[in-house]
Amino acid sequence: MTVRKRRRKKLQEIKQQLCRRMHDPVPQTGEWLRSVLQGYFNYYAVPGNLNTLGLFRDRVLRFWGKTLRRRSQKSRFTWARRVALAEQWLPRPKKLHPYPEVRFAANHPR
Repeated sequence: MTVRKRRRKKLQEIKQQLCRRMHDPVPQTGEWLRSVLQGYFNYYAVPGNLNTLGLFRDRVLRFWGKTLRRRSQKSRFTWARRVALAEQWLPRPKKLHPYPEVRFAANHPR
């Protein structure tokens, strides 16, 4: 399971990086966020943790949207556009690791 302190720390790191990458092109930032999220999901995607990973993805999307809104004084960055960017760039969490008893049975058949 994802430990709350680690999750918050990772979200703060992503938020700081997004501030630094504010004026980078959207595809470049999207590629970077995809790799960060995929790496996070690869480590923490165990059964029972998918809801937490979905919340993590939503928080990242919220930070990215706030960063993109700050790029312009007109601020016409709607949630519909955020969702479209999320579908294009941010992966959805899916279970990548089996349950522990399945792993154990595969390694040590009785």
